[in-house]
Amino acid sequence: MKNDIFENMSVPKAYMTLAVPVVLSMMVSLVYNMVDTYFIAMTGNTDLVAGISLTAPVFMLMIAFGDIWGLGGSSLISRLLGEKKYEEARKISSFAFWAAIAFGVFVSVTMLLLRTQILKVLGADAATWKYAGDYYTWIVIGATSIILGLVPSNILRTEGLAGAAMVGSILGSVVNIVLDPICIFSLNLGAAGAAIATVVGNVVADAYYVYVILKKSERLSVSLSDLNIPKGAFTGILTIGIPASITNIMQSCMMIITNNYLLAYGNDKIAAMGIALKVNTISILVLVGFAFGGQPLIGYCYGAKNRERLTQAMRFAYTLEASISVAFTAVMIIFAPQIIRVFMDDPSIVENGALMLRCLQSSLIFMSVVMVSTCICQSFGKALGAFVLSISRQGVVYVIVIILLSGIFGYLGILCSQAVADVITAVIAVIIVRRFDIGNMG
Repeated sequence: MKNDIFENMSVPKAYMTLAVPVVLSMMVSLVYNMVDTYFIAMTGNTDLVAGISLTAPVFMLMIAFGDIWGLGGSSLISRLLGEKKYEEARKISSFAFWAAIAFGVFVSVTMLLLRTQILKVLGADAATWKYAGDYYTWIVIGATSIILGLVPSNILRTEGLAGAAMVGSILGSVVNIVLDPICIFSLNLGAAGAAIATVVGNVVADAYYVYVILKKSERLSVSLSDLNIPKGAFTGILTIGIPASITNIMQSCMMIITNNYLLAYGNDKIAAMGIALKVNTISILVLVGFAFGGQPLIGYCYGAKNRERLTQAMRFAYTLEASISVAFTAVMIIFAPQIIRVFMDDPSIVENGALMLRCLQSSLIFMSVVMVSTCICQSFGKALGAFVLSISRQGVVYVIVIILLSGIFGYLGILCSQAVADVITAVIAVIIVRRFDIGNMG
């Protein structure tokens, strides 16, 4: 393991060494998201676009489930590596890997059995039912591949193998991009084709990750013989993994709630929001990459009780995220109509999508504060702080805000709800992090 990154390299350089590969992999995922949205919109079928938008929360739910084992496991492994407990870290990596597989199978079976009920909850109607159902079915069938991928992509970074994690993500995204037009148009599979391409891309990425762990990793394992994890490790994974997963679950809930509020205004509004959210993903993914890309460094410094280096890493993370968020906000707000038009040149979609995108981007700097603060809570193993932030921004706070604003301002209130929720949650995040007594780490 390259301890020099975690112990001797300057904090900015170490942070960027770990984070840049994550950001690059996020950028490739971003290209995939944009290409995927582009090909779906190329069908010119508003109901198809709306159907996939309605079921997009299902994919986010799979990511959330993967975070239980991926982020929960990597948080614990980072701290153990900082404490030089290498054998325990090895066992936990194997446990997280196999737990993700077992959980993925359980999720597939359960969600296939509840298919009709879940589609109704998502808001599918007579016009969108077929498209939503096709996308849902194939994403659920491939749940294990999606959930599993979050484990090696996260734990590899704890050993300094951020580059290998990046390659796996890029590989899966490239396969996805290549298969999208083939499955959607050449094979005439439509919404199902988009989902199939996503699943196959994840399977290829998973295969690569396993190869890297077997051939290049010194401290990680996917061997069944290493499943005997230390006492309390399972709880340690869940106490951080569950709050981490709740963040994505809340994102799915936010999308479902928003879509249901927009139903009264027509399917074109839902389609516009689906595109605006995808475009908003550009800035989100970059910020996520820089925030969580540095998590192994923060966790390692915390485990090693290196107060000075830890403080430097935290300060650098907040400054970097704030700078990036300001730049993205300016670009997105200025060029919102042109960006939306790239995906669907429909006057109603462009007008509404541009307004939605501007509302989403207006609070980006506050969201970046929440993101870094959440990362710090996870790195420290502070389950309560991570849990509070996980259920706030797109959960409890968002629900309260959208109920109030939609009732007072109607359509515009719905669009502004996320921005207001971001501001409130950022204040909560600052209060939580300031309560951490880094000066008395031991």
